[in-house]
Order: sequence, then C-alpha cells, then structure tokens
Amino acid sequence: MRPSDAPVVTEIPVADEKAGPYGITAGPDGALWLTLVHGGGVARLTVDGDLTRYPLDTPSCGPAVIVPGPDGALWFTRSRDHRIGRVTVDGETEAFALPTPDSGPFGITAGPDGALWFTQMHTDRIGRITPAGEITEFALPITGGFPSAITAGPDGALWFTLNQANAIGRITTGGETVIHPLPTPDAGPVGIASDGTALWFVEIGAGRIGRISTDGEIREFPLPDRAARPHAVVAVSEGDCWFTEWGTGRVGRVTADGRITEYDLPSASSEPHGIALGPDGALWVALETGGVARVPTAK
Repeated sequence: MRPSDAPVVTEIPVADEKAGPYGITAGPDGALWLTLVHGGGVARLTVDGDLTRYPLDTPSCGPAVIVPGPDGALWFTRSRDHRIGRVTVDGETEAFALPTPDSGPFGITAGPDGALWFTQMHTDRIGRITPAGEITEFALPITGGFPSAITAGPDGALWFTLNQANAIGRITTGGETVIHPLPTPDAGPVGIASDGTALWFVEIGAGRIGRISTDGEIREFPLPDRAARPHAVVAVSEGDCWFTEWGTGRVGRVTADGRITEYDLPSASSEPHGIALGPDGALWVALETGGVARVPTAK
C-alpha cells in the first residue's frame, strides 16, 4: 500500500551498480558509513550528501555488513576473502584474517563485552573479535544452518538468524547456544534487530516479519506482498521497526501489534539491502543499484 501521508523519499546517487552499496550504519562521527559489496570498498556519506570512498586492499573482498565498534572505528565483514575489516573515521583501514578457511563472515554487531561478534555462513560458527584483533570461534550445534545476521539482545546475549536451518539462535558471551526453530517452513530468516525488549527478524523466503521474545516466544506477521523478500531490519524504538523489501523496492514499517505499512522507493528495481537510523532521525537505505535513499520516519 502507499499511504496518503507517505514520507517524501530522497535518493542520493553514490556509485554505479558495479560498486553495489550494501551495508549501512550511522558512525560515531555523525555520518553514514557504507559497504560497497561489488566495488571492494567502504564509503562515508554525510547527511548533506557528500561522499568519500575508501578502497580496500582486495577489490573482490565482498564487504557486507558494517557497524560502529567500541573503539570509535567502524567494523565490517569481508565475506569473499574471509576477513573482518576495520576503518577509522579518518579512512585508515586494516583487516584480520579468520582462523577457519572459507568461513564466509556476513553479519556483525558490537557485543555487550566490548568485542565484535560475527556470523560465519559457510562453517556454522559464531566469531568474536576484540578491538585488538584477537579472534575466538564458537561452533554451533547444527550443520548447514547458514548463520546470517546477528545483533546484541536486551538480555546480554547475542541473537542471530539461521537462514537455511529456519531458526533463530542465541549465544551467550561464554559460548552457550540455544536454537529456536521457526513455525513457518522455509522462512529463510536474514536480518535481525533488537528493539530493547524483543528481537525482530525478517523472513525473506516467506514474506513475513517475525518477533521473538527473550524467552523464545515467536510471533509472525505476513506482509501484504508475500514475494517482497524482506532483507534487513532496524528498530527505531520499542515495538517500532523498519525493514527493506529487496524484491519490490520498498521499505516497510511494523509496529508491536503487527500493523504493517509499506512505502515505495523511487525505483522498484533499486534492490534495497541495509537500513539504518541516521543521525538526523531519518532512515537511510543502501540501494545495491548505486544509491542511498533517505526516508523520513512517519508517525
């Protein structure tokens, strides 16, 4: 649906489709930071639209998800050369090779213990890296689960999606893991975020938005367009989350009672992936076809 009070969306071209804006986050410097998954770089974008690109040492490294770290830098996964990257707000970059070969890191988040936690899609592991680069890996009690996105939960643990195992996982900072199967077959969960009380996730395969409480109670809310292929999700406040619809070129909003509203982006084929709450209070969306969309939050 397109509500009459739909926000005015602004699209900012930042690169061509060969660069592929993918992940996006608000940095500690008041700017937005992007990964360029096809171009092998990261970029800094001000709310006024000024862009600075920082190439990485390997153009084919596949930078994916990016988050602010506890050390004032930005940390990101390099899914194709199996490293964790770090970039300072001044653009200095470095990378840390993972001990397990071909692990395919994807999701990453700052943990409650002063370290970064990340998923390893190809090896069914969750990793932990300190700001100094010390890495620990935890094997999951599952095979072929394809751990994808990860976030810090309101209970002091880390929560993650298992895209191929059709489940949500929880791991403590000590490495203890619990797996929560989803009720919908082939849901394919990807993005996950905490709203401070519960965890919200998207089901790219089933066209649903899910919510899981810290005690494992799951609710699912079907999208009006089940082929929308929701990809990433971010919480604005408790019970107020926004998500991208990769398959339809929209963003959506879901409230605690399951009410869903969708908003068109300027192009239906823009391939929205990452979404973040910006320093200006708007939502910022990475468009793989080469732009960034700014979406004022509608109330």
